[in-house]
Amino acid sequence: MKKKILKCIKIIIAIYILAGIALYFFQDKLLFHPEALNADYRFKFTTPFQEINIAYDSLTNFNIIRFNADTNTIKKGAVIYCHGNMENINHYAAFASNFTKDGYDVWMMDYPGFGKSTGPLNENILYEEALQVYKMVVAAGNTQDSIIIYGKSLGTGIAAQLASVRDSKRLILECPYYSIENLASHYAFMFPAGAMIHYNIPTFEYIKKVNAPITIFHGTDDGTIPFSNSEKLKSLLKPGDELITIEGGDHNNLYDFTLTKQKLDSLLLWK
Repeated sequence: MKKKILKCIKIIIAIYILAGIALYFFQDKLLFHPEALNADYRFKFTTPFQEINIAYDSLTNFNIIRFNADTNTIKKGAVIYCHGNMENINHYAAFASNFTKDGYDVWMMDYPGFGKSTGPLNENILYEEALQVYKMVVAAGNTQDSIIIYGKSLGTGIAAQLASVRDSKRLILECPYYSIENLASHYAFMFPAGAMIHYNIPTFEYIKKVNAPITIFHGTDDGTIPFSNSEKLKSLLKPGDELITIEGGDHNNLYDFTLTKQKLDSLLLWK
């Protein structure tokens, strides 16, 4: 009997070790789900756009799409859109119209390995790309008080970091995480996630340094980034910042709710 118990314990320990090794070496594949595009790929969007490439170094190219504000509206500014961890800009382009219809250009970037963007992917390069886009937006004639920094899912931490080092009209976060470490600990609670992960992206640290107003949208039924992340972030918000709770909303359907659309429109029209 003791031998059987000892054998079971050894098997459990072996599985634990192997799972930990797999988590450590394959964590990037768990966190990022990019779809690369050939350099000669031609984007086709219904919203007028320009494609921009920034040759950051010999290996790294940042591919950016600038969606143009609706010509039937008064130009109000620009949105820097940090997207999630899926595919490439093609996957997120449909969201641009939420802003272009209200008079904002939308600058949407693909991270290295996503779409046409190339080069090594790491936490610092994510911040650097967002900063380069911000500089381009300013160079295009947009003042700091006309720039909205928007992050969706993975992009919320990147957006928060950018807003912590550059002024803007507002920071908007859709389904944010407290930190990647906190999120990893939620899914891999049996491992010392903090010592194993390659990315941290501490959103909670960044929002403490953001001077601009902050608005958070999060659904209560989010099965990817639990709503509890936003509840924790809420305790760090300044007076006037807000958490918009979308009852029944999940990770990908917040724009199916009237509350989300109405609230976003009110923020975009706010002066």
